[in-house]
Amino acid sequence: MKKVLSIIAVAALSVTFVACGPSKEEMEAREKAKNDSIAAVEKAKADSIAAVEAEAAKAAEMAAAEAAAKMADSLRADSIAKKLIKKK
Repeated sequence: MKKVLSIIAVAALSVTFVACGPSKEEMEAREKAKNDSIAAVEKAKADSIAAVEAEAAKAAEMAAAEAAAKMADSLRADSIAKKLIKKK
């Protein structure tokens, strides 16, 4: 009788553990949520890289414009200096 009750108890516990597990829909929902999260992180990463590249291009453009302005100032200063030397 003890063996029969033990077997029934083990069977009941086994059924309980199997019945309490996540369903197929729940597992698919978790997997979808995980994939959506990964996709969001990848998009954020790509957006961040694009923003940094745009900022670097803007900084390079500004540096080139500043260098051109300095060059123009230098050329004007040279031409003024040459005019002053000719007047003497």
